[in-house]
Amino acid sequence: MLLNKFIILLRNFVCIVGLIIISPFLFLAGIVLTIEDGMPIFFIQNRLGKDQLPFKIIKIRTLKKESPNTGTHLLDKRYQLVSGKILRKLKLDEFPQLINVVKGDINLIGPRPGLISQTELAKERNIRGVLKVKPGITGLSQVLGYDMSNPMKLAEIDKLYIEKKSLYIDSLILLGTFIKFPRKHLLKLIG
Repeated sequence: MLLNKFIILLRNFVCIVGLIIISPFLFLAGIVLTIEDGMPIFFIQNRLGKDQLPFKIIKIRTLKKESPNTGTHLLDKRYQLVSGKILRKLKLDEFPQLINVVKGDINLIGPRPGLISQTELAKERNIRGVLKVKPGITGLSQVLGYDMSNPMKLAEIDKLYIEKKSLYIDSLILLGTFIKFPRKHLLKLIG
């Protein structure tokens, strides 16, 4: 119990320090976004969390204001912002989710939270017990290149992560989120 509280305090401290360190870049991103497409800078969307409870995810907006509320893999390229492409490539759009980590909505690493409208994905994850764990900012499926376009495969990879989860695998996922490395090594560990 005491160890869990310490881990949560340490995690929150790291997230807050991370937000402080990255804040100048987020500020610049906000300026560029405002110039290209106006306000708002942040994108807040309902997502499915642990036990299928909805929560509001916080990200930097990378799409035009009039973009439909759907998965990015389904959107036409005309909704993409030039600055948004850069922010996504640098992963800067994800950093505001550290607020969600501090709030207890998500973890740093876990299955990526799906949209409430992605009922097929929720069904596949529910069958495999994936929705019984807290989602994460980044996860195994993301690092391996799977997105929400194949709900069954994504749910299978998420379940595999839950079964094989370790500090070492989490470290590789975190590293693989920012730099490309041979994914075969990670696949061997979990396969």
